[in-house]
Amino acid sequence: MFFFTHSRSDGKVILAKIIVITSGKGGVGKTTTSAAIGTGLALRGFKTVIVDFDVGLRNLDLIMGCERRVVYDFVNLINGDSNLNQTLIKDKRSDNLYILPASQTRDKDALTQEGVEKVLEELKQTFDYIVCDSPAGIEKGAHLAMYFADEAVVVTNPEVSSVRDSDRILGLLSSKSRRAESGERIKEHLLLTRYNPARAELGEMLTVSDVEDILSIPLLGVIPESQAVLKASNQGVPVIMDEISDAGQAYGDAVDRLLGETKPHRFLEAQKKSLLQRLFGGR
Repeated sequence: MFFFTHSRSDGKVILAKIIVITSGKGGVGKTTTSAAIGTGLALRGFKTVIVDFDVGLRNLDLIMGCERRVVYDFVNLINGDSNLNQTLIKDKRSDNLYILPASQTRDKDALTQEGVEKVLEELKQTFDYIVCDSPAGIEKGAHLAMYFADEAVVVTNPEVSSVRDSDRILGLLSSKSRRAESGERIKEHLLLTRYNPARAELGEMLTVSDVEDILSIPLLGVIPESQAVLKASNQGVPVIMDEISDAGQAYGDAVDRLLGETKPHRFLEAQKKSLLQRLFGGR
């Protein structure tokens, strides 16, 4: 497969790469993950665009805090009603980050394979990373989001139904993508979200090793159950920018691993309370 190449400011040549953030089940944190990973890549010096494929719902712009700046959208771009410069929204926090919003007023059929391919090829001319925020499930929007991907981050919660649906997505990635058609494989990563090690120890949710055993793909990161995620979403700030929070740190680690760094996984074990915390009920 042919890639466009770019040179970073430090002179390093990299390949234009399409990463899809996907899952079989809704509400697992795909858009939060897309915002975090896209922002993390941009903060590390890569020119990055996050593309919202969730036509009809459109949540990425809310999490990125740019909802009031949306004039044109992905469907306008495909239909030729706008050009790339008119449609892309530049993030105010990073010079390297852009958002391509979805349409709120169209249905999923507004996206076509030819139209999506044309936009992605145009984005490859400019960007180092194209992060595709996929809708949940296996319908048209989700299929188009994954079809052109080079890598996939499969987001799942530590519950049986979520993991089962993610397993189905892995089947689609290996059979219904452009890489699969040419005999290649999409590089797959597992991201486990909303993990609570104390509840896992009690058997109230699957453990990390349970999920790894079922899905059998490399673990990119474990994002702890955290109020910081909800707070960041409500404020329109990607949670990765909250470097004090456990979730922000976990997403930062995941981005570093995505870029090839070896980092130990954190937040996998329940924190033990000190004697004073146990006596006075502190957290």
